[in-house]
Amino acid sequence: MRVCVYAASSAHCDPAYHADARKLGRLLAEDGCTLVYGGGSSGSMGAVADGALEAGGEVIGILPRFMADLEWGHPGLTELQLVEDMRERKHRLLTGSDAVIALPGGCGTLEELFEAITLKRLGLYSNPIVLLNTLGFYSPLANFMNKVIGERFMNPEHAAMWSLVQTPEEVLPTIRNTPRWHENAREFAVVRPGGPG
Repeated sequence: MRVCVYAASSAHCDPAYHADARKLGRLLAEDGCTLVYGGGSSGSMGAVADGALEAGGEVIGILPRFMADLEWGHPGLTELQLVEDMRERKHRLLTGSDAVIALPGGCGTLEELFEAITLKRLGLYSNPIVLLNTLGFYSPLANFMNKVIGERFMNPEHAAMWSLVQTPEEVLPTIRNTPRWHENAREFAVVRPGGPG
């Protein structure tokens, strides 16, 4: 299984975020998954890669050339692919992935996550999207997305496009227990009239 992980590069957040990222990387490697991520060496990005590599896993990084020029790339990866820009990086990360995991992060992580959710809504991505809710980080986002649905900007079915888990140990079981997204997703991508229920 090829798993795309969106993660942050900040080295200054609570250490619990890095600890969960490292644990997740180890669990993915022990399960035989290939980790595909943004290619960085610091923060949760570096931690998830290190966890996988320490457990003998395959880790593929996708890094824009300008970041490589700044020496932001992880030096110990199985493979580091250099791309021209951020758009190509996002495309390469998601293409061919069997699942997406979003670790807590900043605007870059959130942009990647919302692109994956948008593509799933449009029927262009059908695989599980899992948010790792370390320290309750994604709880406010989950509440906000419920409001988006409640205000009829999305349909109630769209709440099933992502899953929220509390620990790294829950990630792989959640991926395996998530059904493939609807083949007719585009038929209800447009919001229907009327309220929930």
